[in-house]
Amino acid sequence: MKSRWTARLLAACTVLALALAAAGVSAETVIKLAHPNRNDAFDNTAGAMAIVFKNHVEVATEKRVRVEIFPEGQMGRDGDAVKLVRQGTIQSAISSVGGVAPLYPMLAVIDLPFAYSSVANAYDVFDGPFGHRLAEEIRRKAGLAVLGFGDPGGLFTITNSKRPIRQPEDMKGLKIRTMDLETHRTMIGSLGGTPVNVAWSDLYNALGTGAVDGQMNPVPIVRFARFDEVQRHLTLSNHLFLPYVWVMNAKFLDDLAPSDRAAVTNAARLGVVASRGLSRLIESSDRGLPPLAQRMEVHTLTPREAEAFRKVTQPAVRQAIERRFGAEGVEMLAAFERAIREERTP
Repeated sequence: MKSRWTARLLAACTVLALALAAAGVSAETVIKLAHPNRNDAFDNTAGAMAIVFKNHVEVATEKRVRVEIFPEGQMGRDGDAVKLVRQGTIQSAISSVGGVAPLYPMLAVIDLPFAYSSVANAYDVFDGPFGHRLAEEIRRKAGLAVLGFGDPGGLFTITNSKRPIRQPEDMKGLKIRTMDLETHRTMIGSLGGTPVNVAWSDLYNALGTGAVDGQMNPVPIVRFARFDEVQRHLTLSNHLFLPYVWVMNAKFLDDLAPSDRAAVTNAARLGVVASRGLSRLIESSDRGLPPLAQRMEVHTLTPREAEAFRKVTQPAVRQAIERRFGAEGVEMLAAFERAIREERTP
C-alpha cells in the first residue's frame, strides 16, 4: 500500500513539474507603458514612440515580451507615472521633464535658455556624451533607466494675447504660464514678466479669460491645444528644448534576458527617431505653423534679437542653478554648454 501511494505521489509530482515547465515556456513578460497623450502614431509624438516601441519589441521577441500601452494619463500625471515606474507598479513611462525633475532635480541644467543653434543641435546633444551622462546620473540618483530622449514638438515658442514680442522689454508685465520649475520662473522673471503656475488642463480657459496673458510651448503643441483661438501673437523664440524623458524600471530592464533587453533598447531608439520625424512633419504641415500663421501674428527672432534675450536670461538662470545645486550644478551646466558647442551643426 505504501509503495502504491509513493508511486502515485511521484506521478503527481511529475505531472505538476511538467505543467510548471510548460507554463514557464509559454509565460509572457509584460511591459506596461504609460504616456500622456492619445495613442495615435500620427497624432502626437508620444503616441508614435509608444506604438513603434510596442510593434518592434513584440516582433523582435516573438511576443515573449508584450507591451501594454496606457495613454492619456491613465496612470496619472507625468510625475505620478514616473513614481509608479520607480516602484515597479508599471515598467515604463514617457514623461515630460517636469515629471522626472522631482526625482532628479538637476535636470534644471537643460533649462538654460537661448542655448541651441537649431533643433538638430539639441538632438545631437542628447544623443551624444552629455545625454549618456545625463541618463547615467538619472539612473544613479533616481533609480530609473533612461531609454531615450524623445521630441515632444521641437524648440519652444512664446505666445501671448497682448503684443508682439521682439525684445526683452516687450515681456514686462505679461503673465506667462510656466511649468512648475524654478528655472522657468527665473527666466520669465528676469524679463520682467510674471510667471504663473496653471495646470495644463486649465490653461486654455485661463488664456481665454485673460487670467493668464501667455504661455510657452513648441509649435505643434500650440496648434494641438488650439491656443491660436485664445492667443494673438506668436514669437518663434526657439529658447528651450525639453525632451520627453523615456524611463523604465531599472531592475526590470536588468532582469530581462540579454536578447530581450537588446530588443527593448533598440525599439526605444526607433521610437525616439519616430518622435523626431513626426515632430518635424507636424510643425511644417497644416497641423503646425502654416495654420497658426493664418490666425496669429508671427515673429521670428533675428539673431540680434535672440542675443538680447540671451544676455538677460542666461545669467539669471545660471545663478539659480548655482544657488540650488552648488559646484556640482555648475559643473553639470558647464558640461551641457560644452556639449552644445561641440555638437553644434554647422
